[in-house]
Amino acid sequence: MATTTTLPWVEKYRPKNVSDISHQDEVVNTLKTSIANGQLPHLLFYGPPGTGKTSTIIAVARELFGPKFRENGRFLELNASDDRGINVVREKVKAFAQGAISGTSSMPPFKIIVLDEADSMTNDAQSALRRMMENYSKVTRFCLICNYVSRIIEPVASRCAKFRYQPLEVTSMTARIQHICSEEDVKVEQEAIDMLLDVSNGDLRKAINYLQSAKQLNGTEVTKDDILAIAGVAPKELFDKLWRHVEANSFDLMKNEVEDIIYSGYPVLTILHQLADEVLAHKSMAHGKKAQVCLRIAEADKKLGDGASEHLQLLDVASFLMQTYHE
Repeated sequence: MATTTTLPWVEKYRPKNVSDISHQDEVVNTLKTSIANGQLPHLLFYGPPGTGKTSTIIAVARELFGPKFRENGRFLELNASDDRGINVVREKVKAFAQGAISGTSSMPPFKIIVLDEADSMTNDAQSALRRMMENYSKVTRFCLICNYVSRIIEPVASRCAKFRYQPLEVTSMTARIQHICSEEDVKVEQEAIDMLLDVSNGDLRKAINYLQSAKQLNGTEVTKDDILAIAGVAPKELFDKLWRHVEANSFDLMKNEVEDIIYSGYPVLTILHQLADEVLAHKSMAHGKKAQVCLRIAEADKKLGDGASEHLQLLDVASFLMQTYHE
């Protein structure tokens, strides 16, 4: 078992109690009432990554079943790395759900099954899950966690109490980052914290991982440039140069710039997301043109997910931006 000194910071500073969950007041208040009553419904947590969904149910299990909740046969967690087709739902999940539990006055009379990233489960597996939620509700509570609630079939979603997790506010994330810096003796300027929050987009898990990586690479003093390097974010100067080529309306210059970006090793998906922000912030470009370019970026994003060439997709978007800009 890893000691607290070797644990990743994401695990080391994971909230221990439901009350410690940041910026999800409605969820916290409802769950605290359920824990006090010992009556927990089936749960469906949905929202962006890194907002505390998994941390919440782990904190709930710790409060209900004690600190050794993973060892006492009351808690089962499956995520996207596990095979969760219909056979696993029928066998592993069913076996755990229907198993008897020893009676004890200090614990509620049910187990918890957590299905993390449930939106990646097949519809057949979700349909099999629906019957289990009904048949074993006396001894088992299910907690489904997902980013996109629309991918959970309605018969399953309707059997759960649904909780939406909001992206974390800057104040909540700043307080958590400063607490970790204090505990780990890391000196971080406010400028670096602002950059950390900017590149993590409300994802506290990502922010903590970036911070730990920056500390391991650069020692106890972390700067804005360290964060930029760790996050793989392209500097502002790169986009300034790109805009100059757009304004010059030269395909050859644009093609060379795209090749330079590719050879520099920046993730093209990150470049596209940054470019979308650049386009939206552009002062002289018409709104209709901005919409067309953002749509092209979205199409490139989808094609990259399907395995398309990064070089060709970035060149396509850059060329379309230049063409649209001069129409």
